[in-house]
Amino acid sequence: MKFMLTALAAALALGALPVQAEEASPLSFNVSLTSDYRYRGISQTRLKPALQGGIDYAHASGFYIGTWASTIKWIKDGGGDADLEIDIYGGYKTEIAKGLTLDVGILTYNYPSHKLGVSPNTQELYGALSFGPVTAKYSHSTSNLFGFSDSKNSGYLDLSGTFELGEGFTLTPHVGHQKVKNNGTFSYTDYSLTVNKDYEGFTFGLGVVGTNTDNYVGGPSSKNLGKDALVVSVKKTF
Repeated sequence: MKFMLTALAAALALGALPVQAEEASPLSFNVSLTSDYRYRGISQTRLKPALQGGIDYAHASGFYIGTWASTIKWIKDGGGDADLEIDIYGGYKTEIAKGLTLDVGILTYNYPSHKLGVSPNTQELYGALSFGPVTAKYSHSTSNLFGFSDSKNSGYLDLSGTFELGEGFTLTPHVGHQKVKNNGTFSYTDYSLTVNKDYEGFTFGLGVVGTNTDNYVGGPSSKNLGKDALVVSVKKTF
């Protein structure tokens, strides 16, 4: 009986201790399906659907690394032979003042077995500042940009926001400008307005995406890859 009373007291004592919340894992995965893979406003899939997915590791110190991949069509449209884009990136993110966050890093875009005369593989350095829901970001290429000859030191500047609307809805406006060094006719401005909805662990998106250029074409019918269009998507992060 004495042993039972002692065990009961110990159990009650343990039950009174505060329960610590389980720490979030630094590793996350995502998979998504989109009706059109638009990057900087230009379709990478000839205005057709794409399957995408990625892995991210975010350390408590602020350092992070990750990789992301998507099916594509534009390399084949250019006479090459790559069906996949694989991105690898790493950087550091930290709050430098109250409400102001700095994010700097390096990103490489890779197109395995592309077989193009000028490599589309691209490396960029980037820096972003976020204040509240608004982010300004600049990306600078340290290689040729996506297969454009003599395009090293091209730059992309964009401004975006993520505004909570309640009930799991967010509104994401965006505008950006791509400057292609020594290939001025291919420089352009892109824009989008997207509504996202979180539901049962999934994020559903509906957006209007477009550009001010018709110099990017693809496919047998020479489709305008930068035309205004509706894009729908669904994403799962776990």
